[in-house]
Amino acid sequence: MIKPTLFPLMAATLLIAAADVPRERVVTGDGIGPATVANVSGRIVIDPGAPSMPLLAPDFAKRIGLRPGMFGMRFMIGPVSIDGTSAVTSIDTGGGQRKRRVAWMTKPYAAEADGAIGPGGLAEDVVRFVLRPPLAGERTVSLPMVDAGGLIGGWGGLFGQIDVGGQPLKVRFDLRHRRTLATAGAGMTIATALGGRTEGAPESAEIAFGVERPIRRLRLARPLMVGPLAIDRLFVRATDFGNASPIADEQDDPDEVVVTANRKRKPERDRLNLALDQLDRCSTIVFDKPARQIRLTCA
Repeated sequence: MIKPTLFPLMAATLLIAAADVPRERVVTGDGIGPATVANVSGRIVIDPGAPSMPLLAPDFAKRIGLRPGMFGMRFMIGPVSIDGTSAVTSIDTGGGQRKRRVAWMTKPYAAEADGAIGPGGLAEDVVRFVLRPPLAGERTVSLPMVDAGGLIGGWGGLFGQIDVGGQPLKVRFDLRHRRTLATAGAGMTIATALGGRTEGAPESAEIAFGVERPIRRLRLARPLMVGPLAIDRLFVRATDFGNASPIADEQDDPDEVVVTANRKRKPERDRLNLALDQLDRCSTIVFDKPARQIRLTCA
């Protein structure tokens, strides 16, 4: 009497297990592929640092004929605001057509495509970015995966999270820029924990949407560990979302305080953008959404 009962249960279990196998998207090269929005064909770039909500180029949104909805959008890059709007429409980025809220700004996120989307906005459970062939001596380390938090948590993108001096810090994976860059608040946290000093002359760098902001090079006495990567030099935004000016300069007295607090700082905005100067040492970045992990494989 037991065997006929067990077999259907086992079969059902196997069917459920098969249905639960995570679907995987493999992204190679420049990440650009076909997409349709409101049945209009275009090209969209899958970018590990992009928001989960699809961002359409303004001319593509105009060509589609999308009507602005009641929810506006705004990206703040220091004192510069990039405004936009949003609407709900059908979109297919290769995982099947779905109804999604999409946004379009006054400037394109990616000039080479009709839109951009991060791994959090794809239908697949696992998104694997293959950057290059496997490297000698590489190893894989998993980081906790978190979203942007707050009201934008669901569409603001997916981040790795590391601990710096007992403080959690979000890490964004940036394949669009060469220089690893921390916001001012993140720079203060890193400098305090690891003995950081700015060096060299001030520079400027493009952050997003073509907007440039002032930056300084930050040299660390002890390396910042991000998974398998040990980082001893990076750049820090000088004033945005905090003030990095209290970080000691290379010419300062070594006995003086390296960093002082800034009461206007908002720690939830602190970010480390891990860029190609570090990611060139990596062969894959895997966003595993069911496991809430980001796996870095780097030499």
